[in-house]
Amino acid sequence: MGQPVREYLLTLCVTVAVTYLLTGPVRKFAIAAGAMPEIRARDVHREPTPRLGGIAMFGGLCAGLLVADHLQNLNGVFELSNEPRALLSGAALIWLIGVLDDKFEIDALIKLGAQMIAAGVMVMQGLTMLWIPVPWIGTVALTQWQGNLLTVALVVITINAVNFVDGLDGLAAGMVCIASAAFFLYAYRIWFGYGIEAAAPATLFSAILMGMCLGFLPHNMHPARIFMGDSGSMLIGLVLAAGAISITGQVDPDTMALFAGGERNATHAMLPVFIPLLLPLTIIAIPMTDLILAVVRRTWNGKSPFAADRGHLHHRLLELGHSHSRAVLIMYFWSGLIAFGAVAYSVHSASMWIVLVIVALSAVGLVLLLLPRFTPRAPRWAEFLVPPRYRHAERAAEAAALDDSGLEPEPARPIVVGVSGVNGATAVGPRSRFPDRRKAGSAR
Repeated sequence: MGQPVREYLLTLCVTVAVTYLLTGPVRKFAIAAGAMPEIRARDVHREPTPRLGGIAMFGGLCAGLLVADHLQNLNGVFELSNEPRALLSGAALIWLIGVLDDKFEIDALIKLGAQMIAAGVMVMQGLTMLWIPVPWIGTVALTQWQGNLLTVALVVITINAVNFVDGLDGLAAGMVCIASAAFFLYAYRIWFGYGIEAAAPATLFSAILMGMCLGFLPHNMHPARIFMGDSGSMLIGLVLAAGAISITGQVDPDTMALFAGGERNATHAMLPVFIPLLLPLTIIAIPMTDLILAVVRRTWNGKSPFAADRGHLHHRLLELGHSHSRAVLIMYFWSGLIAFGAVAYSVHSASMWIVLVIVALSAVGLVLLLLPRFTPRAPRWAEFLVPPRYRHAERAAEAAALDDSGLEPEPARPIVVGVSGVNGATAVGPRSRFPDRRKAGSAR
């Protein structure tokens, strides 16, 4: 196979376009079907928002696989491996369960059983762990039952981790997109850097997953017009897990000729083998930390560990004073730092500059966390590229209004979650830029 850079780009663009174009009609269908649950006490949005965004994302997945199957270089992935078909089978099952849950609120145990069945369907078609790299030990071959159980566990954990982090507009889709972009760079390097074609399915999965998230994000960014729901969060979690399983359990480290040049060189060379085990943690790390803290917090207060509350990480970022968009961007930052830092370290593990850059960026992230009310201002030459609140002209207009009236501008109204009659779906105030359509003669 040649290097199908253009074919990957075409597959990515088709997946983005199909997902984006389908999301609008899916939103109308969700409203007509009544897939707009009432606002719960722990929700951040302030008006009912349709779900079922996973329908559009599943359409993007099917379109991406269909296009790749008809391309000259990527067609070999389908001929040499049954993994794309295994992914589609498991994705269809988990997507169907998610759609039913978005509409009818399926019991948690039923969803857990469906996740295990979907993972089992992929295992039966060959998408399973054959061996696993263990630090300081090497590659450990797994028995059939060990590989199957490990595969099912990884799929279930990743699906629920992505589902758990889906608490703010655009958060889950953006974090998965960042992780899949880093995973694509790693998988592509394994495929063409080491000439291992067994990494081709994981490379294709990560490119399609990026397209699914990028196509859905414009509709899901704050203020979101539609949520992906469980049909979307479980779907992208399964695709992410499938890529990790494919490249970790199918690629034989011995084919990478890692143990040449002494023990020190072998140790550094083995690092890329462990990266597939680390990259899914870029999604799991934040929600798993949140989960552990939630269990400790609820148990300490004498409540059930499964009792819902408003103590999650994204809720705490809002309580610190961060806006909805800023909280999402901060979590994007940490996800990208972990994902791309791991990939960069796998390429140049002996370079101290990689560690220094990661430490410096971590310090920047901590500063952003501690300065929630700091509003940066863009240079004048770049003002047209940023929202109005980051422009100097906005500050000048406020000063002029203060001089003319002699009064200070009216402060923003406080956030009141769950109060009926409040217009808008934001977490920082009313959506004044959206006109009331009823005043224009609308029938609504």
